Amino acid sequence: MATKSPLPDKSPRGETAPQREVELLRVVVSRQAQQVAAQWALHPQLKQDLLPAEWEEVSKLMGEVTTLVGKRFAQVLSEVEPDKPGTA
Repeated sequence: MATKSPLPDKSPRGETAPQREVELLRVVVSRQAQQVAAQWALHPQLKQDLLPAEWEEVSKLMGEVTTLVGKRFAQVLSEVEPDKPGTA
């Protein structure tokens, strides 16, 4: 669900410290009953570093990603838990 990139930390003496992971991108798909929602988030520093045109392109692409993931999640959910009509 998350894209992580290990970033080496440099100590004051120039030695490389153990790597740490930073979450750059997150896509979350959730559901409530039959409702499916997909959301995405970008690391604040990465967002700040993007030019306006780049931010617009990332927003558009991530909108497409969340739509695709959300639709697929809903499709799988409907196959696993089909809405069975009741009998009266």
